[in-house]
Amino acid sequence: MPRPSLSKFFVLSAGLVLFATASPAQAPDELEAVVSTDSGVFRIAFPASGAPKHIQQFIARVREGYYNGSAFHRALLGGMIQGGDPLLKNPKTPRTLWGSGGLSLQPDEPSALKHERGVVSTVSIPGKADSDGAQFFVCVAPQPALDGHYASFGQVTEGMDVVERLSAMPVDKGGIAEKPARILTIALEPKKREPFRNAPLSELKRTVTLKTSLGAVKIQMEPDWAPENVRSFLKLTSTGWYDGTVFHRVIKGFVAQGGTAAGRSVGEIHTADRWIHPIKGEFRNDVKHREGIISMAHGDDPNSATTSFFLVLGGAPNLDGQYSAFGRVVEGLEVLRMLGNQEVEGETPKTRLELITAVIDP
Repeated sequence: MPRPSLSKFFVLSAGLVLFATASPAQAPDELEAVVSTDSGVFRIAFPASGAPKHIQQFIARVREGYYNGSAFHRALLGGMIQGGDPLLKNPKTPRTLWGSGGLSLQPDEPSALKHERGVVSTVSIPGKADSDGAQFFVCVAPQPALDGHYASFGQVTEGMDVVERLSAMPVDKGGIAEKPARILTIALEPKKREPFRNAPLSELKRTVTLKTSLGAVKIQMEPDWAPENVRSFLKLTSTGWYDGTVFHRVIKGFVAQGGTAAGRSVGEIHTADRWIHPIKGEFRNDVKHREGIISMAHGDDPNSATTSFFLVLGGAPNLDGQYSAFGRVVEGLEVLRMLGNQEVEGETPKTRLELITAVIDP
């Protein structure tokens, strides 16, 4: 069965099918490619499910500077971006030749890596076997029609906002950019490691100081209660993810809730977003939700907690065994009480209650 042409199958998230024309000794899973463009930077990791020979070739080309000065020349809004043609290093290359360079360099090698959002895959010549080359495309939305037909080899781990921006570049009816988005450099760096991922319980027994617009609150982590929730909170705290967020919900005598990206003073996107995932509930009936307890918020699914937490302002026995309590206030109860006494409209504070910084104490 012939592989579907990239010119015919790029699917938007709405489901519509649209037309669009480090050290050399390090293993691929220890590396990330840092793609610097004139619109921003994004990072690509190399999953084990990716096409191994294509991973090796991409890394080799990056090491030799193959992509530096090339461009993304093709885009579908909300669908994909395509680039890496070496011909675009020359600004005088005729528009009619954009996308024709760097092809037929290696055999086909379909991989098990599905063309989900952020997946990076290899461009080939439609209808021609063994025509994979140096050009690549990045999926902004899932492209299931391409699964098993193209050599997918990478996954964007940071900077999908940059990829989305690039997909919005002005293009002609064939999806060719009016002006290519320049790839300044692609470089290799050691893969970023998730903080506290493998830390033993003894290393999770830390205190965290929350500096708020009303004063400071010190919280003792309790990994014996909820180790994975503590691990997640320390991870995000250590990366600065919580800095500049707000307490968006206050119910007097009950809870003050914060810890979402919405309203963050420096913007909603953060480099640690790559490590956010749902946390399994760690519920205990013997840990009581009383004043000063910090616990993770979740939706209807009890295993859906991610970043949002709440500080308990008074006895809340209805929360016991239903939410993952993972720490307790050891200093700053007066600040907690000030939080609980703020004027609200419904449950929304009338003034901005900012978590200025969250810092793990020495």
